[in-house]
Amino acid sequence: MTDSFWIIFCLSLKRKELFKVYEIYKEFGISKEVYEYGKAIISDLEPRFKEIDQVAEYNQLKVLKAMQEHKVAAECFNASTGYGYDDVGRDTLEKVYASVFKAEDALVRPQITCGTHALALALMSNLRPGDELLSPVGKPYDTLEEVIGIRPSNGSLAEYGITYAQVDLLADGGFDYDGIKAAINSKTKLVTIQRSKGYANRPTLSVEQIGELISFIKGINPDIICMVDNCYGEFVEKIEPTEVGADMCVGSLIKNPGGGLAPIGGYIVGKKECIENAAHRLTSPGLGKEVGASLGIMQSFYQGFFLAPTVVAGALKGAIFAAIVYEKLGYLCIPNSTEPRYDIIQAVSFLKPEGLIAFCEGIQAAAPVDSYVTPEPWDMPGYDSQVIMAAGAFVQGSSIELSADGPLRAPYTAFFQGGLTWNHAKIGILQSLQKLVDACLVNKSQLC
Repeated sequence: MTDSFWIIFCLSLKRKELFKVYEIYKEFGISKEVYEYGKAIISDLEPRFKEIDQVAEYNQLKVLKAMQEHKVAAECFNASTGYGYDDVGRDTLEKVYASVFKAEDALVRPQITCGTHALALALMSNLRPGDELLSPVGKPYDTLEEVIGIRPSNGSLAEYGITYAQVDLLADGGFDYDGIKAAINSKTKLVTIQRSKGYANRPTLSVEQIGELISFIKGINPDIICMVDNCYGEFVEKIEPTEVGADMCVGSLIKNPGGGLAPIGGYIVGKKECIENAAHRLTSPGLGKEVGASLGIMQSFYQGFFLAPTVVAGALKGAIFAAIVYEKLGYLCIPNSTEPRYDIIQAVSFLKPEGLIAFCEGIQAAAPVDSYVTPEPWDMPGYDSQVIMAAGAFVQGSSIELSADGPLRAPYTAFFQGGLTWNHAKIGILQSLQKLVDACLVNKSQLC
């Protein structure tokens, strides 16, 4: 047989294999046009994906090293109940987190119910009546408005006599250093820096940018506590905000660091004094970190943290894929397809509610849980607009799993994130696009 025969034979086998792959996508309702459109985009992504895998490898080794240094053992997975005194698994995990984040101390607890709770805990434990909280990066995430008291709520910081000041970002997304300097006064006790975009169409902040901002603030008053809302940013880069001067770094375990396995929980890492304050607020003055039973979920906390770098890498690949898919169709994507990534969130603005709703319907249809459910906008607690959420997750509200949400207000932006694997993120995006095609919001001719 000639060499040309073998080449033709192998190409024929490859085409047959590709056809088999499409057949399974077809069972999910993906049209040939949508499948081919996505396949053409993926063929050009290998260099970007290689860079993501290199960061994941570095962070994986960082976590592994911390677990080995602190002698994580099988006994760390044992359950504790009641007071939780001498819970070796809980205490060791907090040492692991502190090492990975290069911080003095850490508070990692299932008693912290969500990211908003972790942020509220960090703020309320380190601010006192008469202090002022400053946000130098514009309006905080919606659920923090009631924590601060921007929108009145029982138990807000405002009710305890803590004032709030805000300096918006510049039009280009940069820091308004003159405005920040003018806003800092003798009452300014704590600065909150939201790394991710939240529900705003603004760039996510890199760790380097956060470090520059912290350095500027500390140059004015070194005693100001700098807290970073790190949600969605963990393990996206090789360093974390606590390595560039942040006094506290706060996040949720049902986002990046839980790796999709943590069923609940939040963390605060940073300066020992700040963490002790938070611990005494979480439990009780005089008790602090000494109490708090782990209730048998320590293994999922450890294993999730171990897997987190790889899971985050898959989510990042999905975010980049989503940006290119929708940018080529003319939609505004933040970040765009070529910009560096500093969190796992991809924002896509549809300019009309039908586009946002169809997108979320597609993400829900790709879920392993509740895929048959149709998401609808609703009055979600903590938000001032109706919100639509697609989250067919193993853990309720877990946004490291394939999910999307957005407020029903202009410019009708979908905030897509997660995917425990790259392949799951991929089919989620393809199904979201299929929903827009089926709703006649995208013409098949645009996919050619």
